[in-house]
Amino acid sequence: MITDVSLCCSLLEECYVMRDPFLPDKDKFLILGSPCSLCGRVVCVGADCSLFYSKRFCLPCVTKNIDSFPAEIQQDLDKRKAQAK
Repeated sequence: MITDVSLCCSLLEECYVMRDPFLPDKDKFLILGSPCSLCGRVVCVGADCSLFYSKRFCLPCVTKNIDSFPAEIQQDLDKRKAQAK
């Protein structure tokens, strides 16, 4: 049984993880959240909370700095907003 996530994989960001309580395999884990790379606020990894583009960003920081992201990311965010309505 692996008790340390760092022994089985390499994550691209500092994040909060826990063993998946719904699976009998104790080596499986869930990534719950991570700090925003700009403001440091801890956010969940859900699409309605944050965006991962080489680093994790909270949606308020993404909105504030939208022009700093590639066109594909901007289009993806526009689609998310349209689906949320």
